[in-house]
Parts: sequence; structure tokens; C-alpha cells
Amino acid sequence: MAATRETVLFELQKVALAGGANLVSADMVRALNVENGVVRFVIEAPDAESARGLAAVEAEAERLLRALPGVDKVQIVTTAPAGARGAAAPQVTARSGAGAPPSLTIGRHPTPQAGPLPVSGVARILAIGSGKGGVGKSTLTSNLAVALARQGRRVGLLDADIYGPSQPRMLGLTGQRPKSDGQMIEPLHAYGVTVMSLGLMMKEGEAVVWRGPMLMGALQQMLNQVKWGELDVLLVDLPPGTGDVQLSLCQKAQVSGAIIVSTPQDVALIDARRAIDMFNKLKTPVLGLVENMSTYICPNCGHEAHLFGHGGVAAEAAALDLPFLGEIPLNIEVRLAGDGGAPVAAGDGPVADAFGRLAARLIAGGMA
Repeated sequence: MAATRETVLFELQKVALAGGANLVSADMVRALNVENGVVRFVIEAPDAESARGLAAVEAEAERLLRALPGVDKVQIVTTAPAGARGAAAPQVTARSGAGAPPSLTIGRHPTPQAGPLPVSGVARILAIGSGKGGVGKSTLTSNLAVALARQGRRVGLLDADIYGPSQPRMLGLTGQRPKSDGQMIEPLHAYGVTVMSLGLMMKEGEAVVWRGPMLMGALQQMLNQVKWGELDVLLVDLPPGTGDVQLSLCQKAQVSGAIIVSTPQDVALIDARRAIDMFNKLKTPVLGLVENMSTYICPNCGHEAHLFGHGGVAAEAAALDLPFLGEIPLNIEVRLAGDGGAPVAAGDGPVADAFGRLAARLIAGGMA
């Protein structure tokens, strides 16, 4: 059996460092590559002096890895950044208050685990996905979370759109910061929903410039190092597309199912099919499709228009033998409420009722 990245990281956890940490928990493993029986990686020490004292650590790592089946060669380079440690990799930190020192690093490399694991206290995890951006997936997720909470469910919302986190703005949490004890993060709460987002740890508009492993590590920490409490359902707002975050979520967490959001137009449905195919390949059940921006009612004359078409998502669901969960109208109130940090589902009216019907259907079907 060939060695894998996971088996290598598992062995490297056995390489102890001074102070009780190990190579993996100390986040010192960089550029790990396992290919054709050769294991290559870099041990990055905090500084040059520390690097000079790691000869025994390097030897122990090589000994353990050479003992793995299928490993013919081990190549290890020990190095240290020329300047401060922080220059080695971009990081975002949870702070306990304005100007407080960092207490929990977010965006480290992922830690190995045996397979998809449950999140403590969370009964169900629902991934909210789309094949493309601009279909209103994040808006739908925040309003669905609020609608579920209004119907008595204990709801969490994880904003996993790491490059473009928008939930803090839509839930009125901009400028607020989660607290941390150095090990666990205390999430924020809005409209009856427990919320965690990388956007809560950054200035609004600040870019995250990370490669895949950093994304995976951040997602893993936001799943398992947040005090979610007892939840009936955790909604995960995924980024558009079929990339690292989707793959990591389904491999690291026991996802109960996925809901696909699309507008009715053909170009959006093409990408929605890709999202469905991705979840099928990851063996994550697709629980149904939602048609967003479905119908526009003119507030002045009452005329009904279908700016993006109508019924395309329902037809696609029927063709794929998947449940059609409902449709959400195109309404300026949704945009204004989201920009203002007060989800439309928290109020009353036809649009709030549409989200309420979607929430009720998920509850009745045992999905939330």
C-alpha cells in the first residue's frame, strides 16, 4: 500500500519537540509531497538558532517515514525564515478585544484525521452550494438560517466563503470580534443564529491570500475549534464553484447533505449541474434545489416579470430526480435588508414568507 499525505502526517505527529508539541501541532511541516515512493518536505523552524538544534528531530522523522510501506526515499530540508516568523505564511488571528494580542491562529495547515468526523454538539450539517457566483447563495443562507431559528430550530451558520466572507455584513455583525481563550473561539449571535466567519477576524475589504492548505486548515479550525453549543443544524455557506473548501468540508466533516442554489437561467443551471456532480462524487447527498431570483413583482403596477426565466430549476430537479425545495422571488427588500444587516426573513411580508416555507419544508422532511 502506497503512503499518503495523511499517513505521513500521522507519523510526523509522533516526532516530539521540546515543550510537549510535535512537528505537526507546532505547524512546522511545509511543502509536503508524497509521490512515487518519495516523501519530501521542509521543517520550518522559528529561527536559525532553533533550526540548528533540530538534527535529532529530522533523524527521527526520517526513521519513522522510512518504516512506512511503500516509502523508498525521504528528503527533508530544515530551514528558518530570514526575518520574523510571521513572514513565513499569512495568518489571521482571533482577538479577545480591540488591540488585544493574538490568542488563536486561524489559517494554519490542516491537522490529520482518520476521516469525516462529527462536529461536537451539532446534529446535522447542511452545505449550501452553487456552481457559480452571483446566484444569491449567501443571501439565501443567512435568511434560511433566520427562518429556521424563527421556527424554533437551534441554528448555526458557518461562513466558509473564505475569500469573500459576507455573512458579518448581512447579519449586522460588522466590526464585532469573537473572543478566544487561546484554544476555542466563542462565536457571535444574531437573530437567534450562532455565527462564525473569517470576516469577523478581519477588516472589511481585507483580502485573504492563501493557498489550498491554509484554506483547509482554517475550515478545519472553524468547524472544530468553535463553541457551537447544541445545534439542530449547522448551515455552511460555501464559496461558489467546486474547489478546495467544498472538498475539505466533505472529507473532514460528516455533512448530512447539500442544498443547491441556482437562478433559472441556462448558464446558471449548467454550473449547478457541476456542483451536483461534485457532491455526488464526494458521496454527499443532494437534498434538493432552490430557485432564487425566481419572480419579480413590480411594486408600482403589480406586473409579474421573469428577468432570469422561471421554472428552470424545478425542471432541472425533476430531470435529475431530486426534490425541488422552493423558489425565492427577486425583490429589492432582500438586497436592502442584507446590506443593512437585518435579513428580510427576520420580518414579515411575502419574501419572508417564502423563506419561512423553505424552512418549514426542510424541517418537515427531517433535513433541519
